[in-house]
Amino acid sequence: MKTAVYPGSFDPVTMGHMNIIERSAGLFDEVIIAVLRNSSKIPLFTIEERVKLLKIATKKFPTVRVETFSGLLVNYLETKKVNIIIRGLRAVSDFENEYSMALMNKKLKHNIETVFMITEDKYAFLSSSKIKEIYRHGGRAKDLLPENTEQFLIKKIESKLESREKF
Repeated sequence: MKTAVYPGSFDPVTMGHMNIIERSAGLFDEVIIAVLRNSSKIPLFTIEERVKLLKIATKKFPTVRVETFSGLLVNYLETKKVNIIIRGLRAVSDFENEYSMALMNKKLKHNIETVFMITEDKYAFLSSSKIKEIYRHGGRAKDLLPENTEQFLIKKIESKLESREKF
């Protein structure tokens, strides 16, 4: 059975992420979406909220599961007995960083393979950061988010604005 891990922060999950998830689910027997607990970033959504949004968004894919991890990705892969990493590429500018990370992961664990998947053109400009910026300023981009994610995003941003909390 071939299992692959698709790691990321998913803050929030976008249709670009979903494009990679759907296509990965067709290539591998199982896909683990590994949501990163990154202490160097302050996410808009808590880890629990990101997992919940991903579980809702991926419920139609029976071979996809959502988990969390912290620390080195290669160590997480080792605990799961998985050696395939899925990374999405939007543009050529993504490649340099992703290539460097793939080489470092391979250096740390020689059996690790990284599969680069290019997102569909219609999502090439899309990032979670851009989505948050749009909604922070009152814009809407519903067709760029999985169903239900927009409602969570609007509520989260409204609560942050009401509390005057920076995000």
